[in-house]
Parts: sequence; structure tokens; C-alpha cells
Amino acid sequence: MSNKTHRDQEQFRNAALDYHRNEPKGKIEVIPSKPHSSQRDLSLAYSPGVAEPCLEIEKNPSTIYEYTTKGNLVAVISNGTAVLGLGDIGAEASKPVMEGKGLLFKIFADINVFDIEINEKDPDKFIEIVKGISPTFGGINLEDIKAPEAFYIEQRLKEELNIPLMHDDQHGTAIISAAALINALELADKKIDEVKMVVNGAGAAAIACTKLYIALGLKKENVLMCDSKGVINHKRENLTPEKLDFIAQTDISTLEQALEGADVFVGLSKGDVMTAKMLSSMAENPVVFALANPTPEIDYNLAIATRPDVIMATGRSDFPNQVNNVLGFPYIFRGALDVQATGINEEMKLAAVKAIAELAKEPVPEMVKLAYNVKNIGFGREYFIPKPFDNRLLTKVSIAVAKAAMESGISRKPIADFEEYENQLLDRMGRDEKLIRMMQNRARSNPKRVTLGNAEEYNVLKAAQILYEEGIAHPILLGEKKFIKEQMEKFGIHLDVPIVDPMDDDQDENRKKYRETLWRLRNRKGVNEYIAKRLVRNRDYFGPLMLQHGDTDALIVGYSKNYRTVLRPVLEIIEKAKGVDKIASMMMILSDKKPYFFADTSIHVNPTPEEMANIAKMAEYAIKSFAIQPRIAMLSYENFSANSETSKKVAKAVNILHQKYPDMVVDGEFQPDFAMSADHLQDYPFSKLGKTPANTFIFPNLESANLSYKIIRGMKVAQVVGPILLGLKQPVHVLQMRASVDEIVNLATIAVLDAQMRENQ
Repeated sequence: MSNKTHRDQEQFRNAALDYHRNEPKGKIEVIPSKPHSSQRDLSLAYSPGVAEPCLEIEKNPSTIYEYTTKGNLVAVISNGTAVLGLGDIGAEASKPVMEGKGLLFKIFADINVFDIEINEKDPDKFIEIVKGISPTFGGINLEDIKAPEAFYIEQRLKEELNIPLMHDDQHGTAIISAAALINALELADKKIDEVKMVVNGAGAAAIACTKLYIALGLKKENVLMCDSKGVINHKRENLTPEKLDFIAQTDISTLEQALEGADVFVGLSKGDVMTAKMLSSMAENPVVFALANPTPEIDYNLAIATRPDVIMATGRSDFPNQVNNVLGFPYIFRGALDVQATGINEEMKLAAVKAIAELAKEPVPEMVKLAYNVKNIGFGREYFIPKPFDNRLLTKVSIAVAKAAMESGISRKPIADFEEYENQLLDRMGRDEKLIRMMQNRARSNPKRVTLGNAEEYNVLKAAQILYEEGIAHPILLGEKKFIKEQMEKFGIHLDVPIVDPMDDDQDENRKKYRETLWRLRNRKGVNEYIAKRLVRNRDYFGPLMLQHGDTDALIVGYSKNYRTVLRPVLEIIEKAKGVDKIASMMMILSDKKPYFFADTSIHVNPTPEEMANIAKMAEYAIKSFAIQPRIAMLSYENFSANSETSKKVAKAVNILHQKYPDMVVDGEFQPDFAMSADHLQDYPFSKLGKTPANTFIFPNLESANLSYKIIRGMKVAQVVGPILLGLKQPVHVLQMRASVDEIVNLATIAVLDAQMRENQ
């Protein structure tokens, strides 16, 4: 192993440890969901008020779903005997994984989770413990329990409990891969009841997958299952009961022999067990699911090079068609919880399979295309499983599972109006950082060079490390080289990225060409050659000149200087976009519900109606690039009154927009709380916003906009990203004073997307 590889691994290890131990420690927390600020609140929450729901539940146990969190609370339970690729590491060591599973439940389906690690390997004792705590939960997700005990534990608990329960290691992979199999076979023009399949692996996941494929029509006699000793055939002895179900009457004994003429290979074992020769021996249009992680059974690029006709899926996100359990378990439990199902039965699993498979055939929304930075994506060899960031999974899969539970008779709370249920699900979708995750994923697909000013600062260096390691951007550090290296050494940050020091000898050629450019641009503004020569040694000028000359793709400035100081050189060097008279700025506010956008927060002190209209139009354009439909409220302290000078100005701006852009969703003058409330909007049926609240707010002056977002930032009730500059010809964005690491990473991500969009144009 090279020193660099070892250093990178050690750096990642330290980053992972820091991530988990930073305050608050771990990855999940419990927060109050009811008011608790007054004595009356506390008396209702606890004694004496809490007695009332207790008595109601005593009289009618089913009302526990009405008065407690049970209906939206899942237990993620493990004994740590089969953790990820780590094996039997014990209950305590498994806790970070269980917390991680809880985080996925929350961010993808808004399901609350308690992770429970049980220090018990005896299956019967484990079962009794789970049964004893089950009244607390609306559902139970078993996780990382080794086979064959996992089969016995799950079967007993399913029989003895009356809440949704699933061992995701078995059924999650089975459901997602089954959906992929349906579509892959369609692409291969093969029928499931005719194909020959080889399953490499005979653990919990492999057994569950094969059983589900059989439920879909696969013939058991057409399956050859292999374990570490080869094909499970009639000659084998000392097989577990689960393996006995898959004994093949054949003399074939090796994986290589089994794959000759096979139509489908499903790998649930270990990496690099399938050779190019083995793949070549398979039938026409072979379906290969190499699901071992992180190393597939056969490398994707090798497989494509060996068999151009291969239809392939892996467990990895960097190749097409990722079989990822997160496509299933959050939404399966969501649907099961919402109808208070007494279990998760085969009908519900098959409903999830079909919903996932069908979703891959539907037209892909623009948001998904933007998230993965692809112009065209549609059903085919490189897309036959939905992407994990496809928001439609929540509604499609949850609804299908809920309906299956109702139709199979295990629902205790049937849904009467599925249109209303879909709206309820959509309301949950904003309660996470999904937008940032999608933006970062899109940035990774085509990372750009982003120059970071003030690179001597720890937060900037740490952000650069994240951008580099995550592949979001190719950072360039701008500042005093000697000091930057000292800081990197001090903080243990090792980055193989360019460091650009405007004063350094290696920048002599750049200084000469930048000086000529600056003098040409500013010679009629009082800048002579001597002044230009001095200014190019200043990073505030050097950075924009790098961008002007194409030596970087995007620029992030600010952090330690006030806004106007760092903005002035940018405006002196970078041209405005075509048709833009004055630039503007916008803040992205990432609340727990959904993103909001504020403009103009830092440029226009007191915009005219025409300038307000231009700000709104530039904001609309930028927001659409994030795959969000802007709904714009032009703000005032009156609602459609136009009595004050401010309101008259806003009303005039709205009139301009309505005349010039009749399809634009914009209206006002609005008070912000009215524009954010569906109930209040009902009082204004004539408004272009209709009954759907605004997500974009154009303020009447800089003071109101700037103070509003600063209050939000100070209260720490939402992430604040920006300022995002609007109207420049090239991507430049300005950090707030003392921006956090996350704020820098997020703004740099936006800079990459900005550069991508301009490249595509």
C-alpha cells in the first residue's frame, strides 16, 4: 500500500470518527413534538394531564395509536452478529450502524426510530426480549443478525407479534433486486419462468431473494445456488434446513460450470469471484446482479467490456442500476404503519416490487435528471431501477404497500382517500436535507474547479477537504502558500490540490497576463499599469482574474472580509450576464419542512419596481436550476392594499411581472406569514399562488431581507446557504463572515452546479 493511499485511508478514518463524535454525539436524537414552554404545557404533557390518555388506552388499547408516537415509531434491533462487512462485532459495536439505519428511516420516510442493541445470541432469549419491548413500537426492523438464526428469529416474531416486522438484510435486498429482475428480463426479452439462474451465496439475503423470485414465477428447478463450497447439489451433506430447499439434482459442482449457458447471475457473496471467462460462457443478453459491496463479484467496466450485451446491476452508487435497500424499507414501513398493518406479508412485498419496477418505466422528472446531471434518462440497460433520490418512491411504494395490506386483510386502519394520503406523504418530503444531497450528487457527476479564497482559515481548509474527498469539486486554495501549508500541517489536513499564492514566483506569468487584463478593463476607471501591477498581487483581484482567464471554473470569496469589500473587485472584472442591468443576491434557507429563498439580501439597498421585477426573474431562473418550481411572493407589510409607498412599489413590480411573464407564479403585495400559509391564501382566491404557499420571497429593500435571514441564521433553526449571486456571466459567490464548514461546502456545491449549467448552455 502506498503512503498516499494509507494517508487517505487514515484521513477518512479520522473524518468518520469526528463525524460520529462531534456534538451532539451519534446520529439521531429525540426532540419534543409538543409545546413545553409553560407550566400548563408541562401539566398536560405529564402529571396530572398525562393520566387522561393512559385511562383511554386502558379502556381501548387501540387508541395508543391516537395518543402516542407508536404509529410512527420503528425499532431497529440487532445483536451485532452479522454487521455490514464486519461480521460478529457484538451489540455495542453495532450501535453506529443501527443509528445510521434510523437516520435513513427518518430522512427518506419521516419515520422516528429507536435503535436497540441486544447483547444476546441465544435466539429464544433474543425473541423474548424483543417481544417484551414490542408494545412501544409500531414496527420492528431486524438488522444484522447472522444466519441461520435470523430465519428462526424472524419467523417466530412474525407469528407472535401483531405489528409490521421485517429482517431487512433478507427482504430489503430481495424486494429491490426482484424489481430490478423484472425489468432486466424485459430488456433481455426473456420470461422469468424460462430462465436459468445461478445464485452465488446462500445466506439470509440469498435465500430470501431466491424465494421472492420464485414467488414471481421463477422455477425452482431452474436455480443453481452456490455457497463457499460450490453448487448445492444432491451430493452435498450437512446442509442447513434453509439450504435443503435448494438442493439441485445435478453433477455440476462449481460456479464456473454453473454459469455455462445461464441467463441470470445473482451475486450475494464476495467480490471478484466471477471471471470474464465465466461471464463469456453465459447465454445471450445475460443478466448480472453483482451485489457484493464494496467490491462486486465482477467489476462493472470489465463486465461491459467482456459482454456488451450484459444487463447489469451492482450494489454501488457509482455504477448504473444500484440495488440499494433504501429504495424499499423506508417506504414499506411507511405504508405499513399508516394503515396500522398487523405484519408485512408476501402481498405487501410483491406490491413494493411491482411499484419499484413500474416507477423505472415512467418518465423521469426533471428533478431526478438534474440530481444526476444527465440530460436524458429513460428505461433501458443503464436505467432499470429508480434512483435513490427519486422523491416519487415515497408516494408510489408507500401507497402500493398500504393498498396491499388493506386488500390482504391485515390493515386495522384502512385509508379512505388515497389522494389525500398522497398529499400527506408529500408534506413529509421536505423534512430533511434531500435537496443538498441531490445537489451534491449532481455536482459529483461532473465536478468543476472551484477556487476558495481565504484558504488559510481552518473552516475553508476543512470544507476543501470535504469537497475533495467527496468528489464534489476540484478545490483550488487561494492565499499565502507558506501559511496554508502550516495550517494544513497544524490541523492534520492532507490535500493533493493546487495552492495558488498571488505573491509566489510560480505565478509570475499569470501576474503579467492578469495585469494586462485588469489594466484593459479598468484603464478608463483610474487604473494605470502601476496600480494594476500592485492589485494583481491582491487575492481579491487575483481570484476574479483567474476566473476571467479560465484558470478556474468558479470562485468563492469572502469569509473574513465584509461583503462589499470582496464584491467590488468581482464586479470590476466579471461581466454581467446578457440582459442583466444590475446583479442581485439570494439566500437559500433550508428549513425542516422545505427550502425557502430570500432576495435581494445584499446588493440592492432600495430597489425600484423595475429592479424588484428583475430580481424576481433572476431568482426564478436560479431556483429552477435546482429543480425546484419557484412560487414567488413579493413582500410588504400589507396584503393587497397598496396604501404605503413601499406597498405601491411592490404592487407596481407585480404588475410588471404579470404583464411581461404571464406564466410566472408570482403575486403580491403579501405579508410573509400570509404567503406561507395555505389557510391565509384561501382569503385571496384571485392570487396566482392559489392555495399553495410561496417558497420564494422578494423583499422591498435590503434592510428587511438582510435582517430576516440573519435572524434565522442566528437562531440556528435552519441551514442558510449563500449569498448566491444572480446575474453575473461567470460563477462567483460570496461567503458570509465566519461561515461554517457546511455553509462553505454547500455554497461551493452551488458554484459547481452554476458552472455545469453554464457549460451546458
